[in-house]
Amino acid sequence: MGDVRRTRFGRAIKVAVLAAVVAVSASGCSVDEVLRFGWPVGVTPQALEMRQLWTILAVSSLVVGVIVWGMTIWAIIFHRRKGDEELPRQFQYSLPVEIVSVVLPTIIVAGIFSYTVVVQNDVDKHIPNPDVKVNVTAFQWNWKFDYPDNPTGRPISTLGTSETIPLLVLPTDRSIEFTLDSQDVIHSFFVPEFLFKRDVFPDPEKNDTDNVFLIDKIDREGAFVGRCAELCGSYHSAMNFEVRALSPDLYNRYLQLRTQSNAITGVPNTAGEALAALNCGELCAPQAITTYPFHTERTLRSASERSNS
Repeated sequence: MGDVRRTRFGRAIKVAVLAAVVAVSASGCSVDEVLRFGWPVGVTPQALEMRQLWTILAVSSLVVGVIVWGMTIWAIIFHRRKGDEELPRQFQYSLPVEIVSVVLPTIIVAGIFSYTVVVQNDVDKHIPNPDVKVNVTAFQWNWKFDYPDNPTGRPISTLGTSETIPLLVLPTDRSIEFTLDSQDVIHSFFVPEFLFKRDVFPDPEKNDTDNVFLIDKIDREGAFVGRCAELCGSYHSAMNFEVRALSPDLYNRYLQLRTQSNAITGVPNTAGEALAALNCGELCAPQAITTYPFHTERTLRSASERSNS
């Protein structure tokens, strides 16, 4: 009877493994897609580190879960009460089992903790002289991007409106430091391809928050939607922006164009006008291509206007 049960149990395990293999292969997912567990493809070194950490945590959890589930099922099948027994045969005081049950979880937790600290330190690191600095100002319900210390020596700023999605133009292969601030409530700066978000607090010093973070580089050119990831009011869902990553040469030309006056309006080019002047295809489209504006009242107000409202 015991041999029959073991045979059935073995067959059940084989069927479960076969079903998992078929489910993965039938979905058309590659190994990399499976190991990402639904995460977007990151475009920064920090994003890769965080995705790898997530994969290790998920796989470790699944391995521990399978072991626990397997032992539970094994105990249910092979150590249940038989016949007229009042209780199944009892086992206790197994020193090897007790050592393994204490030492193995300790090793797993210590390893995960150590790796998490390493990744966290890299994500939160600061360097003295990043290649690019960007000041990000969030407000209900839009964004303003400033480029202090840019090579042109002139102020460059991009302001989103209810009709225009703000374009945050950045170079690839350059370290970029973001300094975050809010004009009103708590927002959150989130670019899914960075696999990272950080809350944006009003008056960061008073609130004792770290409002600066750094990415080593953006790996490739492209357009990536950005969002507010903190519920901040009526039009929170409309608070989008777009990161436009350009090669360093195109980025430098973009900065120069931002300081030049538009031939028609006579004022310095906007982000969209400067991109259009670069004439580099869809990557230099003058409007956002990953999202679209919502018609709401989303304008940057002065301090006096906010106090009177």
